[in-house]
Amino acid sequence: MKFMKLGTRPDSFYTEAATRTVISNVPGNIVIRIDNVSYLLHKFQLLPKCGLLQHFCPDMGDSNIATIELHDVPGGAEAFELCAKFCYGMTVNISAHNLVLALCAAKFLRLTEAVEKGNLVLKLEAFLHSCILVGWKDSIVTLQNTVKLPDWSENLGIVRKCIDSIVEKILTPHSKVSWSYTYTRPGYTRKNNQSVPKDWWTEDLSDLDIELFRCIILAVRSTYILPPQLIGEALHVYACRWLPDTSKAKLSENKITQSKEDLENSRQILEKIVSMIPSDRGSVSVGFLLRLLNMSNYLAVSSTTKSEIIRRSSLQFEEARVSDLLFPSQSTSSAHFYDVDSVVAVLECLRALWRRQYSGAAENTHFLTYIRKVGKLIDSYLRVVVMDINMPVPKVIQLAEALPDIARPNHDDLYKAINMYLKEHPDISKADKKRLCQILDCQKLSSEVRAHAVKNERLPLRTVVQVLFFDQEKGSKVTSFTPTAKQLISVKKQAAVTSDNHGKLKPELDDGVGVDREVRERKALSESSERDEHRTKRAADVKLPVERERKDDRSEFDVKSVKSNKIKELKSDSKRMVSKGSRSDHGGEQRQIKR
Repeated sequence: MKFMKLGTRPDSFYTEAATRTVISNVPGNIVIRIDNVSYLLHKFQLLPKCGLLQHFCPDMGDSNIATIELHDVPGGAEAFELCAKFCYGMTVNISAHNLVLALCAAKFLRLTEAVEKGNLVLKLEAFLHSCILVGWKDSIVTLQNTVKLPDWSENLGIVRKCIDSIVEKILTPHSKVSWSYTYTRPGYTRKNNQSVPKDWWTEDLSDLDIELFRCIILAVRSTYILPPQLIGEALHVYACRWLPDTSKAKLSENKITQSKEDLENSRQILEKIVSMIPSDRGSVSVGFLLRLLNMSNYLAVSSTTKSEIIRRSSLQFEEARVSDLLFPSQSTSSAHFYDVDSVVAVLECLRALWRRQYSGAAENTHFLTYIRKVGKLIDSYLRVVVMDINMPVPKVIQLAEALPDIARPNHDDLYKAINMYLKEHPDISKADKKRLCQILDCQKLSSEVRAHAVKNERLPLRTVVQVLFFDQEKGSKVTSFTPTAKQLISVKKQAAVTSDNHGKLKPELDDGVGVDREVRERKALSESSERDEHRTKRAADVKLPVERERKDDRSEFDVKSVKSNKIKELKSDSKRMVSKGSRSDHGGEQRQIKR
């Protein structure tokens, strides 16, 4: 931090009877009132350098005490006293912290070269250009102090000069950065041989007021030199500096203790940060966007800002991790801890966005890959939020159904989440349990999960029956027995006794009776299947000797038929031989007669 020392005389201002005066042997002859402070000073010290006081007191030699009201002096009594000390030749230290006040007050009092050579305005402007604007932190501190006198600073060009200096340094290649800067990121240790990080400027810039910060960001973006990721990082650092942290607790519970001014200031900061996010995909992380979404619920930002955050989050939702979604709900009306509504809002926006862009989204390879990554993420998120003892069933169903069917090639993870919810919430009603299990598609369960589901006593009987039916269709063996279709239909009819004509279950009169009935039905199913298995084995044992006897009969019959055929062949051969012999004898007799 650079400073300029003016004057050599010691500071001799003091307060007496609510009046600021100077230790002197000469009595004061001019009273200057600024707000609630009065100064009793000397004309011969002030008038030679101050053009404004010369206008009010043209006669310096007048011994009468003159009273002047200067309530509109920029910087108030503090800035006037600094200029008065310069006029007295007292020691004054000028730095980036008080330069703006001193320069604006000096301009107002006309401490210019037209009044006297080497006056205060000239010295302050020289210090501004030669020292302040050359440095990095001095420029930022000076720019921040212009907030106290925005109009004067703007008219004198201080704001524009500081912004130009800061932007020029930000655009300097990081390998050429030689000035000091603040960088306190975790894991970063500055060494002599370590290169300057590309985002070296982001922390110092976060000290600025949101309007000044916005001016610099827009000026940097307009050059198109820095990548959008660096702009996004600057926005992230600024948000962490000025916005409340909503990632650990419900700030809505402490909302009464915070002032309306603080809430309004935070609301404006959030809305302006969102408006500055570059349109390029990936300029900010989806985790940062989801944090902004959670903050927007707490700060009650405009619907336009909230919709923009949701839209941007949906475009990058596949990049999120489960930890990015685990932020608390800021609603005072919700008893559960996690903000499921915000996640559902992003998923609904995602579905609507892709429905508009792809008419055949199911056949689109990119969308299919994208939505299945989101499906795995949501199922993992479900397995965390179901552990909340206050999480209601409708919220779980709403979150699970927010995804399209193509997002889940199988329902194994969804089954695990439902099973965990039933385990953590053993007292939920039978109707809620059935509603929860209706979101399961039993055809998308693997054989291992179906084997677990059949034995899972937490599931409703209707769900178990569906699992068994689909398992029989697939021909896999999930239990020690394979129930027949007749058994399944019988059990299904028993489970559907309480169904109405539309297939909806009627509420049981007593949940305890319903549970007992379900246990009996499960036991009956098991016993019936075991009896059928025993009958099947007995039938197999009886069938075996019968088949053997039939086989022996067939073999005996074959032997008899072979023998019969052989006898017939012998008889026909003998007949042929006899017939041949008779024909030969008859020929011999004829030959004898002829002789």
